[in-house]
Amino acid sequence: MDGRNCYCRIDLQKIILSISDKKILTEHAENEKPNESCAILFGKENTVSDIFLTKNIEESPVNFTISNEQLIQGYKIAEEKKVDVIGIFHSHPNSEAYPSNTDKKFMQSNPVAWVIYSGANRDFRAYLLESEIKEIPIEEK
Repeated sequence: MDGRNCYCRIDLQKIILSISDKKILTEHAENEKPNESCAILFGKENTVSDIFLTKNIEESPVNFTISNEQLIQGYKIAEEKKVDVIGIFHSHPNSEAYPSNTDKKFMQSNPVAWVIYSGANRDFRAYLLESEIKEIPIEEK
């Protein structure tokens, strides 16, 4: 297991992130440059309520892996707070916020929202994999 397996299927048509959540994720992405940053997003239904910042153990500018230890820790936190894992966040430090071929492969086994931050244009975008990649809106709360 590479640390990116989420175990619940959530039917999302949008994801709601607060301005402060976006700020936390942007700072995490900028601090991790030149490598991709990553995090687990917790919440209920489609609203992010907590963020668990994780380490990219690949230390790569084009891939990320969350360690099994941090993944297990994330699920324990979700259980304790009585929330779900509703998303996986990562950054693309030097490219657009669109799923790479590697992202698409891992989206199949992680049926949650994938939120991607572009370091190139400071843009957030969210995606689901259904029969194909589908962009979903990000709304601010």
